[in-house]
Amino acid sequence: MKIIKSILIVTLSLLVTSISQAQIIKNSYKNNKTYEAEKWEVLDISISTNAGIKSPYTTNFGAHFIHENGTKQEVPGFYNGKNEWIIRFSSSLEGKWTFDTFSESKKLIGKKGTVIISKNKENNHGSIVINKDNPQHFYYEDGTPYFLLAFECDWLYALDYHNEKSLPKTEHFLDLLDKNGFNQIVMNVFSYDVSWDKDEKLKEHPEHEYGSPEAIFPFLGNNENPDYSALNPEFFKRFDRTISLMHDKRIVSHLMIYVWNKLVAWPDMNSEADNMYFDYVVKRYQAFPNIVWDISKEALFYGRADEAYINNRIERVRKEDHFKRLLSVHDFGYCKRNPEKVDFISTQNWVHNIYNKMLDDHENFKDKPVFNIEHGGYEESPYVVFPGSYTNAEVCLRRNYMCLFAGVYTTYYWQGSSWNVVIYNPFEQPEDFIKPKFEYFKHMKSLFDKFDFSKMKPTHWKNSAGYNLTDDENTILLYFPKEVVAMNCWFLNPKHGERTIQWFNTLTGEYSEEKDIKKGQKYISPWNTKADAILISKLKK
Repeated sequence: MKIIKSILIVTLSLLVTSISQAQIIKNSYKNNKTYEAEKWEVLDISISTNAGIKSPYTTNFGAHFIHENGTKQEVPGFYNGKNEWIIRFSSSLEGKWTFDTFSESKKLIGKKGTVIISKNKENNHGSIVINKDNPQHFYYEDGTPYFLLAFECDWLYALDYHNEKSLPKTEHFLDLLDKNGFNQIVMNVFSYDVSWDKDEKLKEHPEHEYGSPEAIFPFLGNNENPDYSALNPEFFKRFDRTISLMHDKRIVSHLMIYVWNKLVAWPDMNSEADNMYFDYVVKRYQAFPNIVWDISKEALFYGRADEAYINNRIERVRKEDHFKRLLSVHDFGYCKRNPEKVDFISTQNWVHNIYNKMLDDHENFKDKPVFNIEHGGYEESPYVVFPGSYTNAEVCLRRNYMCLFAGVYTTYYWQGSSWNVVIYNPFEQPEDFIKPKFEYFKHMKSLFDKFDFSKMKPTHWKNSAGYNLTDDENTILLYFPKEVVAMNCWFLNPKHGERTIQWFNTLTGEYSEEKDIKKGQKYISPWNTKADAILISKLKK
């Protein structure tokens, strides 16, 4: 009876989400037509014509937009297959824009129109940017701090690829991530399969296996027999749906344009096909405010790319991306040697004492955020997919907190959804399935909703036996590993100012009662030996 009830709940949930799922709204071009869109929302203007261009995926096509205040912006267009051409536009300026198209084809030149941009939705804060006044932190375009809490899911593109009508699995999964505080997904445009051995238990649940996808490929042909003469517009139309849905839910796509270790049959570096694919991705997705570029996962590993190639790819993005989205490279060595070429530093480090290493990186890069994109913690799932070095949920959580308390941003991995295995509905699985501890990160997000991470600074000279973040108003967050019996925190002594104390349980999100600090007291977590806790101390005004 419980199984039937569970199936019914999931079915109803999928029906509801498929109905609520938003799609990109296309607007057919008509001469001198006025289009409307909200600030930071995406507008597609579709032009249907047989332009007679032999290489439509590489042709120079787009539109010049001019705002009523004189601001000018070039917007690249792209070929969408079947004689359809798209101008994809979004704006951070309210008011009236006029546009005029340009092209190598006379049939695409001189298409004119007007776009009226109205006030943004309350929950749409724009793209992710770097604040020059506080450059080690991320912000939204409207100035709201962005507490980056990332989740890796390389095969997200494949979840509903073969569902032509809707994205029920993807929406269910994104809602689950959003509910638990994740606001960025580290993802690939395309991954094919993994090179390591697969868990035999996957054979009992093939619905969770997304490796070696059939009939999915960004070029013509397939991964086994690629045809690099042209791109596959159907692939990108379906990928549009995923990026658009993420935008609707205000989840950022940290988009890795390449990945070298997932058995993708990429064309040769710097070939016409390689450049066609790369430039097309940049043209097609730059208008989405929820895009952050990453050239490639582990960009200089696996013997494929060299530094000159990565430099060239960055130059191509900078030239082609007229919306100026943030860019990084998933390779710390590259970022360290070329910090001027990236907008934020990506690092990948598995050392046991991750705090000290991240603290060094935070100190070494004063003018950019640091993002630990992979720290070796891959929480266990029903299948052994890629265990890395740490699989215990509490240990993985602690490593994320150690990154945060060093002043850098961090990423969560669950083996049941980060790679070729994707369990989009883990809490509807059989009772004996290992469930992810997503709620730990919901509590983490709620903590930093309450205490603005962009104002917190790692204060290691006041760490005592834990890790210290202190803000400008002298609110202190002190991380207590559960093994710590007690701390003597001289800096909390009342002679330095009257203060209050409160505790936060990292596993349950529970807060203790807030009390005044007494002279000479020791600090002992109420969850000592049971859960890591955070001591919250505020200076009384």
